[in-house]
Amino acid sequence: MLSRPKPGESEVDLLRFQSQFLAAGATPAVQLVKKGSRRAGDANLEQPPLQDHRDVVMLDSLPDLPPALVPAPPKRARPSPGRLLPEHEDPEERLNRHDQHITAVLTKIIERDTSSMPVNLPVSSGVAFPPVFHRSQGRQGKPATAGKRSIFAQEIAARRASGAKVSPVREVASILDPPESAMTCEALTTRERGSQPPWNSYSFQGPHLVTGKGLKSQEAEQEAQTIHEENVARLQALAPEEILQEQQRLLAQLDPSLVAFLKSHSRTREQAEEKATREQRPGRPSAEVTGKEAIAPTSANVPRQEDELEPETPALALPVTPQKEWLHMDTVELEKLHWTQDLPPLRRQQTQERMQARFSLQGELLAPDTDLPTHLGLHHHGEEAERAGYSLQELFHLTRSQVSQQRALALHVLAQVIGRAQAGEFGDQLVGSVLNLLLDAGFLFLLRFSLDDRVDGVIAAAVRALRALLVGPGDEELLDSAFSWYHGALMFALMPSQEGKEDEDEDEEPPAEKAKTKSPEEGNRPPSELARHDVIKGLLATNLLPRLRYVLEVTCPGPSVVLDILTVLIRLARHSLESATRVLECPRLVETVVREFLPTSWSPMGSGPTSSLHRVPCAPAMKLLRVLASAGRNIAARLLSGFDLRSRLSRFIAEDPQDLALPLEEAETLSAEAFRLWAVAASYGLGSDLYRELYPVLMRALQAVPKELSSPVPRPLALQRIASLLTLLTQLTLAAGCIAPEPSSDSAEASLLATPSSITWTQVSGLHPLVEPCLRQTLKLLPRPEMWSALGPVPTACLLFLDAYYQAWSQQPGLCPEDWLQDMERLSEGLLLPLLEHPSLGSLWESLGCCSPLCNPQSCAVAPETISSLASLGCAGGHPPLSLAGSASPFPFLTALLSLLNTLGRIHKGLCGQLATVLAAPGLQNYFLRCVAPVAAPHLTPFSAWALRHEYHLQYLALTLAQRAATLQPPVAGTDVALCHSMALALLGRLLPGSEHLAHELMLSCVFRLEFLPERASGGPEAADFSDRLSLGSGGDLGCGRGALLAQACQDLPSIRSCYLTHCSLARASLLASQALYRGELRRVPALLLAVPKEPLLPTDWPFLPLIQLYHRASDTPSGLPPADTVGTALRALQWVLVLESWRPQALWAVSPAARLARLMCVFLVDSELFRETPIQRLVAALLARLCQPEVLPNLNLDCPLPGLTSFPDLYANFLEHFEAVSFGDHLFGALILLPLQRRFSVTLRLALFGEHVGALRALGLPLTQLPVSLECYTAPPEDNVALLQLYFRALVTGALRPRWCPVLYAVAVAHVNSFIFSQDPNNSDEIKAACRSMLQKTWLLTDEGLRQHLLHYKLPNSALPEGFELYPQLPPVRQQYLQKLRISGVLPNGVSET
Repeated sequence: MLSRPKPGESEVDLLRFQSQFLAAGATPAVQLVKKGSRRAGDANLEQPPLQDHRDVVMLDSLPDLPPALVPAPPKRARPSPGRLLPEHEDPEERLNRHDQHITAVLTKIIERDTSSMPVNLPVSSGVAFPPVFHRSQGRQGKPATAGKRSIFAQEIAARRASGAKVSPVREVASILDPPESAMTCEALTTRERGSQPPWNSYSFQGPHLVTGKGLKSQEAEQEAQTIHEENVARLQALAPEEILQEQQRLLAQLDPSLVAFLKSHSRTREQAEEKATREQRPGRPSAEVTGKEAIAPTSANVPRQEDELEPETPALALPVTPQKEWLHMDTVELEKLHWTQDLPPLRRQQTQERMQARFSLQGELLAPDTDLPTHLGLHHHGEEAERAGYSLQELFHLTRSQVSQQRALALHVLAQVIGRAQAGEFGDQLVGSVLNLLLDAGFLFLLRFSLDDRVDGVIAAAVRALRALLVGPGDEELLDSAFSWYHGALMFALMPSQEGKEDEDEDEEPPAEKAKTKSPEEGNRPPSELARHDVIKGLLATNLLPRLRYVLEVTCPGPSVVLDILTVLIRLARHSLESATRVLECPRLVETVVREFLPTSWSPMGSGPTSSLHRVPCAPAMKLLRVLASAGRNIAARLLSGFDLRSRLSRFIAEDPQDLALPLEEAETLSAEAFRLWAVAASYGLGSDLYRELYPVLMRALQAVPKELSSPVPRPLALQRIASLLTLLTQLTLAAGCIAPEPSSDSAEASLLATPSSITWTQVSGLHPLVEPCLRQTLKLLPRPEMWSALGPVPTACLLFLDAYYQAWSQQPGLCPEDWLQDMERLSEGLLLPLLEHPSLGSLWESLGCCSPLCNPQSCAVAPETISSLASLGCAGGHPPLSLAGSASPFPFLTALLSLLNTLGRIHKGLCGQLATVLAAPGLQNYFLRCVAPVAAPHLTPFSAWALRHEYHLQYLALTLAQRAATLQPPVAGTDVALCHSMALALLGRLLPGSEHLAHELMLSCVFRLEFLPERASGGPEAADFSDRLSLGSGGDLGCGRGALLAQACQDLPSIRSCYLTHCSLARASLLASQALYRGELRRVPALLLAVPKEPLLPTDWPFLPLIQLYHRASDTPSGLPPADTVGTALRALQWVLVLESWRPQALWAVSPAARLARLMCVFLVDSELFRETPIQRLVAALLARLCQPEVLPNLNLDCPLPGLTSFPDLYANFLEHFEAVSFGDHLFGALILLPLQRRFSVTLRLALFGEHVGALRALGLPLTQLPVSLECYTAPPEDNVALLQLYFRALVTGALRPRWCPVLYAVAVAHVNSFIFSQDPNNSDEIKAACRSMLQKTWLLTDEGLRQHLLHYKLPNSALPEGFELYPQLPPVRQQYLQKLRISGVLPNGVSET
């Protein structure tokens, strides 16, 4: 028995079952019966069922491919077997005989003959869209009667008039004749009203619906007239009752909507007839045709009931009157036709009211009163239709339009607006920032949505707008031009500074790990939240990179879109190491860029524009790889190893730009970018193996440099390529000079450092004879400023190459030192010394102050359209020639010159004195004077940080050269050593992150060097003592011996330097990375992308930093600090602060007197014994005396916020507690307690002492003669705080405040209480008057005669007296009268002596 199929069995099993079934010959369980066709009737019912034919599936007979989708043959209807059609009967006659529909009235239809119709091809036009035919154009030249007719009817009438030449009266009559359908509908209307028109009296003038158009010209008019005569004869043969009966039958068969349409058509024609009649015969009543009454007469002045309008509705002055026979105009909505009216007149703004900003299609801001023609396409039908231009809201609305052209146009206009806003074209014409407004409105994600559009034009517009938003105009050009400067390849990350809040402690973490670690809060934040703080992070969170890769790889956009995308990717790579890593790791993105836009073979390109950049070398693609490689060593190594960049570098460097099958400008730019990419790789010690392969190419390119420099009009791109070539050779020379150290450990880093370089010194030693002539050739153009500025960075690159060459030469262990020393002497005598004496070089020194961003902070002002969430250099519009980034800037050349002079002076000590004469240049001296002036540095922005970093390079190199020259005997004439020391102090507090090596070297060599303190040998200590003796009359003797303290500090300078190197130590990882960069240790360079600078490396009060760290350590260590370490640190810090206060006061101008006082108070808060040390006492006393000088004391403001403190009252409260606990009456401690209690300071400080720490009054035994400030500072003006006065009085009465315990505050309290009890100010409130009388009454009743005498007879403060004030021998008359008045009123009792 055969089994049934089970679940899971395949088709093969089914076929096997079928074969078994057929082989067995069994009877099937189901019998197939072929049923007959329905149309065959009963003819097939008697046929036997088909039992021998089985439905068997044969797979072998099935075709391999599915059948083609071709149209099936037309089906033919088979006649029913019961009703056969006779062969002799005509089917058309049979249809006509049985037709019962209304169409039976139609006669034979003749096909339209188009053989004689002219065929007109479309006329080519230069506009985007063909001109639109307006209805008003068809009315020109037509009679007035055709005003209400359709365009089709007007054309018929015009041809009739021109063909038949009928008379004007007959033409009007013909136009006014209604068609039969109109007559029929109007007859029905009249019948409904109960009146019958005289049908027989109506005359038919001619056909209206049937014109014969489409037939042959000789038959058209005859056929139309024949049809018309037949219709008229048939109507005249019928009686009126039959006509009405026929009408009812037609209405029952017709569609109700068709009947309504015919009625409206009839009414419209009647109105047109009446209007035409009035225009033809003015003053006549309703129109009559041939003297007979109309079918449905209506008055011209009374509208029909169906068409009656609202009496209150004003008529619109429309250019075209809407007709109901027009499509969708059955019901006219007048409020929707306002847009067809003429524009209202432009309103002139007479007030200062703000108006909505509108922009042209080119992004220009249109003035509110600008009257532009409408054909420019700037007028629309929204708000303020009379004003031209589009608002931002309307442009946003257009970006979501269903019409792709509108979306692309809106994005294009927005891109233009952004570009003009970043260029500063709008200025102060707009309220607020355009870019901030766009970002707040969601413009960023609108662009992201537009990138997902299906239309290429919209994608191109979105990419252009994204580039306009992200890429600052001029930023990339500035960075490219500075690539060949001194460390010009280094760049700060272009990311918002506030994004680094959670990265405060990441200085010790390697940069590669920073990119991998990502805070969970940031990973979970939505893109909108990320974009609010960082635009680029928000974009990356929306999968922007895969979409850009798809656009580049799949859609193959045009050249402009490709360039925009590559520029956006470059900007993303400059954002941070994390962004660069994401660009590198985006699937197939870098592969697509390298494959499509850096091919090794391509078709030659012409000089004109190209239609596609795919499979064509592109310079921005090479630049993208260079920027990615600058982000870190790891990325550079992955690019070189994973994308076959070595072959591509060889391809684009091996041939000259003229030989590449590219346009010359593109070829030169591509070659320059190839050199720069190789230079970046060589900065890490990578890619050196290419040098041996391309050595002949580099030699040939270097030999062609003099020819290019000698051209009368040097080409900027060619000069940029030469500078890039020299920068590459500089890095390769440094790589050849690196000596592999012995491996100190088995770590991977140690093994990497121990790997020898693939370039040897012998391979680069032959470059010097080729570069030095180029430098000499460029220096000949120094007297010609216009030619000198045209050379660009070429002279700078030549000097930097010589610097690297001599540095690497001196590090070669197997060479004779005499060789390089003699060559240095030759270079110095033949080139450098004449250059230093050249007058043109002096003009470069003079222009330093004009181009300095430090001396001109306004040059680093923030751009008007700066966005806090999107960092930009703000280089829109370029920079003036006399600026650090300008074409005439002296900073690049002078910095490279100072670097070469430093290298020569370090290697050859004998040349140092001759080369240091450059420091005596008047321009450099004036520049230093301006830099040390008490002027705040520019606010840190991306551009100011970039510019200041290059300016600090020049200052550091000049100071390093001055430090080398300061050790010479005799010293170099004309150099101001004190000025150089002031410059070093100022520079140390200004250096930015990334310059840790410079700060470390300054503290090692310049800041704490005894040679930079000429006051030590020129009577400085003696002058300090003499100054203190002159000021004894206004203060005390707390500062005596300051000269001896200064002399001792000069002797202890090495210990002071060690103290500050310990407590001002920088992050070790950052210091090592900076040392590798500035020392040329290429294998230890981690990245060329620096961290975002939020603040300088050292705080402005860095001289007090050891004291602050002592205070924090003591607060965190309850058991206390080691005494030796504490005393030594505090002593060295106080010594250095005293030196600066005495001889370099401008170094502390940024630290306010209140901050200095707070730092001195920290010395007493460290522990209970530190302030008792005699050296500490003397130093603090000297510094306190400097704070209390008459020129400094007025600037002491304790109410302003102080850096590092929540508030000064909190610090003072802790200070009081510490004083009360451990002071034991120390006078210096007491002086610091008394200094903030002056009358001009906050009353909170005095309330804290007399209210909460009144017990400390017994320990404040500072004599009046040792008070650092005048006593009048405490007594004037009189105290007005009643609570404090009551505390004064209570302390006096209770004996807590006594003259022998606290003489200063006793005198102060007596003075203020006396002034209060005898106050007779009529403006005082009743509460104050009552308090005065109460206190006077208590004073009057005191049993302590001495205190009562002081309070009643107080006269003036006098610190020379033991009490601190003078007394009246007897009460003044005024006080006596006041007391008598109070006695009479009963306030004071009688019988008490007044003396």
